[in-house]
Amino acid sequence: MRKLIVAGNWKMNTSVAEGVELAKKVSDYVASKNLPAQKQVVIAPPFTHLAPIAQVINADKVILAAQDCAATTNGAYTGEVSASMLKGLGVKAVILGHSERRQYFKENSEILLKKIKLALAEGLDIIFCIGETKEQREAGANLYNNVIKAQLVDTVFTLTPEEFKKVIIAYEPVWAIGTGLTATPEQAQDIHAMIRKAIADNFGQAVADDTTILYGGSCKPSNAAEIFAKKDVDGGLIGGASLKADDFAKLIDAR
Repeated sequence: MRKLIVAGNWKMNTSVAEGVELAKKVSDYVASKNLPAQKQVVIAPPFTHLAPIAQVINADKVILAAQDCAATTNGAYTGEVSASMLKGLGVKAVILGHSERRQYFKENSEILLKKIKLALAEGLDIIFCIGETKEQREAGANLYNNVIKAQLVDTVFTLTPEEFKKVIIAYEPVWAIGTGLTATPEQAQDIHAMIRKAIADNFGQAVADDTTILYGGSCKPSNAAEIFAKKDVDGGLIGGASLKADDFAKLIDAR
């Protein structure tokens, strides 16, 4: 049975003190819910927050993730943070391939595959983001489906089936991130089903059936339940709504 996951990507928000307070509230809420084993909650604070947050959350209830990792193991790479450093802080997962990293930092499939391999070598789970831009969406289904498939083929589809079991896919329509626009539940389901079929074609149906696929793109309490109810949507990668404990709690309850 595949996992049902609600993951909060805080991006570059909150002070350390604010982040610790938010993480503690989320952890306390999750602990109070007695969630089933297949339902998981993930938070991904900024790098600066990871160490103090690891001290205040219940690691059995909330998974601590990083928002990125370096494409190298160590050395003269000023400002970078390696997968091994993250592991040493108690981090269990890392977000890779987010559209903002692709757009602003020019991360391509070659770079992302290096990061994936290094994260896997440290035993980290990977939340791997894929999705199409507004222009690609408007060009028609043939184009945006091929764009999404190519993002998979060039990276996680080169892994072994055993390695791929450590990967969570997050579909994020780039046109819906921070814009207030949201894919309809039907649009989300169509893409998620296409992704699951692509996984089945590459790794087999059993692997596809066990792969968690999250929706990310202006997901909030008012629309989460309807989107999460779709057959191939296994939860969400949440941006802005994860910065408010009450809103994030509603999203946890929605799945």
